[in-house]
Amino acid sequence: MPADNDWNLIYSYTRAQAIADGVLIDVTDAARTVGFKVHTAVSEHLYHGYVEPPDGLTGEGQSTTGRLHDLLFLVLCSARKSHAGADRATVRIAFLMEPGRTETVDVIAHIGPGDQGEPVLTLMLPEDD
Repeated sequence: MPADNDWNLIYSYTRAQAIADGVLIDVTDAARTVGFKVHTAVSEHLYHGYVEPPDGLTGEGQSTTGRLHDLLFLVLCSARKSHAGADRATVRIAFLMEPGRTETVDVIAHIGPGDQGEPVLTLMLPEDD
């Protein structure tokens, strides 16, 4: 980030710090298996609230790995259809929350600069933005 003598930096919080703190969950390896080529993270709220299946759903064929794969795949499909040059897309995704009950949420996929200016992808809920 270039120095700007007109502004005093009061506080900064890097992506690496957010991952170390658990505010963001690094899912880069899973994202690469789906087809993403950039570092990818999911907000803790999205991950713990929806990607991890609620208690009682493991017998329903639900797993964190499977739900994460489905989330990433749906975001990838949406990203391929989004407008060229857009830095974010919103994807509506239904998650099974208990047998017979789904909850549909908007997931924001934002691509922007990482700590070193490299492209990174962050998946989050609107209230996490």
